[in-house]
Amino acid sequence: MAGQEWPGGPAQVRARLEETGYLVDEGLAIACFLALRLHRPVFCEGDAGTGKTALASALAEMLGAPLIRLQCHEGIDASQALYDWDFPRQLLRLRAAEAAGVNDPALLEGELYDRRFLLARPLLRALETSPCVLLVDEVDRADDEFEAFLLELLSEFSVTIPELGTVRAEVPPVVVLTSNRTREVHDALKRRCLYHWFGHPDFDRELAVVRRRLPEVSGRLAAQVTALVQTLRAEDLVKPPGVAETIDWARALDVLGAGEVDPALAVATLGSVLKYREDAERARGLDFGAVLAGLRV
Repeated sequence: MAGQEWPGGPAQVRARLEETGYLVDEGLAIACFLALRLHRPVFCEGDAGTGKTALASALAEMLGAPLIRLQCHEGIDASQALYDWDFPRQLLRLRAAEAAGVNDPALLEGELYDRRFLLARPLLRALETSPCVLLVDEVDRADDEFEAFLLELLSEFSVTIPELGTVRAEVPPVVVLTSNRTREVHDALKRRCLYHWFGHPDFDRELAVVRRRLPEVSGRLAAQVTALVQTLRAEDLVKPPGVAETIDWARALDVLGAGEVDPALAVATLGSVLKYREDAERARGLDFGAVLAGLRV
């Protein structure tokens, strides 16, 4: 299926994604459908922990295709993202050739720059693996030069290696780019993509996600944790918790054997959901008891 035109519509994409345990709204389902039909990347922007990276995993599972991930960071360049030559192996081959009396420069160059000495990084692997899902994670951490390079590659889905020639994707990979918006990504890259903003879900949707991801957790515990996280997000926190933290908190409480939450246990396990001292101190001043008492489960 991944190497063919998607035969259904957005509703079918939504249903298939939900079969993997990933819940999507109509807008995201349409973006994913268009990405499959038009071979355009999906640019996912929003706070950390809102399900951007998980979308790529769900698409790979839905399509039965491998997931190839490129984790961006400050200073990343083409040699880290695309390909590099295996210099230690090339040096060993050169020494072996010299020991065997091979002195023809053209012959040596041809042997040294052979495909077997090429280290394929994620972007090249994605071009050579057909079909696949390519996740370019946290592109906002990379610099402007890398963005320009990425834009060119995603426009053609091909790259020229001077020593070997052009590598072109037989079937363009399904591409998901994510950004936590630590800086603004250039419009040129965004225009190449289908855009979707990932915000924090409302109570009902977040609870549905937790229940889907953690079916072993009691309904009452899942609802209580979701309500507490929704309350925390309403505060002026350094880092509001995402859905990933909601799932982590519910899982931690379940491992502790809790069938429900009380205020003392909620405070004791804040480290599962809040990662800044200032946020934890602020949370300890909240009336968790009132939140739990007002919840109807």
